[in-house]
Amino acid sequence: MSLLGFAPWEWLALVEHELLLFAGIIFLLGALDEFAVDLIWIWLKLTGRAKVPRLTEQDAAAPLHGRAAVFIPTWQEARVIGTTVAHALAAWPQTGWTLYIGCYRNDPATVEAIKAASRGNPRLRIVILDKDGPSTKADCLNRLYGAMEVDEARFGTRFQMVVLHDAEDMVDPAALSILDAAICGEGHSGGADFVQLPVLPIPHPGSPWISGHYCEEFAEAHGKGLVVRDAISAGIPAAGVGCAIARPILAQLAERQISHLPFAADCLTEDYELGLNVTALGARGRFLRLRHADGRLVATRAFFPSRIDQSVRQKTRWIHGIALQSWDRLGWSNQQGRVGLAEIWMRLRDRRGPLTALVLAMAYLLLVLTGLGWGAAQLGYGQTLPLSPAMELLLIANLVGFGWRILWRFGFTFREYGAVQATMAVFRIPVANIIAIMAGRRAVMAYLHTLRGKAIRWDKTSHDAHPAWIVSRKPKPPRSSAL
Repeated sequence: MSLLGFAPWEWLALVEHELLLFAGIIFLLGALDEFAVDLIWIWLKLTGRAKVPRLTEQDAAAPLHGRAAVFIPTWQEARVIGTTVAHALAAWPQTGWTLYIGCYRNDPATVEAIKAASRGNPRLRIVILDKDGPSTKADCLNRLYGAMEVDEARFGTRFQMVVLHDAEDMVDPAALSILDAAICGEGHSGGADFVQLPVLPIPHPGSPWISGHYCEEFAEAHGKGLVVRDAISAGIPAAGVGCAIARPILAQLAERQISHLPFAADCLTEDYELGLNVTALGARGRFLRLRHADGRLVATRAFFPSRIDQSVRQKTRWIHGIALQSWDRLGWSNQQGRVGLAEIWMRLRDRRGPLTALVLAMAYLLLVLTGLGWGAAQLGYGQTLPLSPAMELLLIANLVGFGWRILWRFGFTFREYGAVQATMAVFRIPVANIIAIMAGRRAVMAYLHTLRGKAIRWDKTSHDAHPAWIVSRKPKPPRSSAL
């Protein structure tokens, strides 16, 4: 039996060959892209431009130069918001900052949890949205912005910066002082208009594979990727947590919107868009990595989804908003129509999610077909096609690139989490790939639905645990500061 002159095993070999060629070329291009980032990072380290300063106790608890507003939007966060509020109020003893928490009128449990945790602290302000939730995270943030404006008019003083956090965050004791010094301070350490600090996922004790795979992703992205991005003066995307923006810049962003509000209510990843829009204004964005005297990274700590459905939903939102929606909303140039090679390169990297998912899916399909082809050949049904020298060279280059990536992932994970998590990071690669494939497919489908007019809602992740419940406050012995 044959089809168009080819036997079934020949068709199998042909499909296998074409998949191998396509996936191999795309993987090689991706490896070269990552290698370019690696080389820049190595150069930054060798020249001392990526040095990670150590803080003194005085630096970590320094008084604020200007007033700060901290925004936390919430929706059904009664389980964790109390811990977040209590920890933040205790970790940041400085005066001159106000914590604004947005709650929906149909979420009384979250409101009660906030009240119980705050114990009447005057630094806290609960803002109730006059609508049923959830709308979007940006809509909630805009309501907090309006409440801040009312307070500024009432008291006759303006805030100097706005800090963004999520309901499940464990803030770093030094973060507020660092953000304040970078935005409100004077001299070399000040003068930034937007600042992002690292995010450090905490391994969930009940989910070493699903929740755990975020550890290596953020360790490398916030230990290398954003460091390089900062060095080449590309836009720094906001993570939505552990970041601060100068109040005048936020006002400028609001003026450019029809709503006169700074956050894009119809955007799934308003934080990412916010960071790039700051740079588009010609303002100065920074990514800062610092460590405490004992070696701990100054970072926002949080649990990430522990179930595969939650992880896929979260990454679907990220891919949809960053890779697809931002293509429509932000394009490739800044708001003055100018564009640089560094910015194009970084936006291409940001938007590779759907292509990565497609190629990964093809790679796993290729593994299945290869197994079928080999099995058929062993049973005497046809034979495998020999690889050309060019194809062999492509496979070798990809294997070398994969090994190189494993070494980097291991190294960055080891620096923040130790040998156990670094070893697990290698074995979690298939888990991360499967989640990426599932999220990529869902993101494309969700994007197509929005093109048909489907409204965007806050498809947020639910949280049932807080890192402050398990993280020991005892300082860990410092490791090498090479990273």
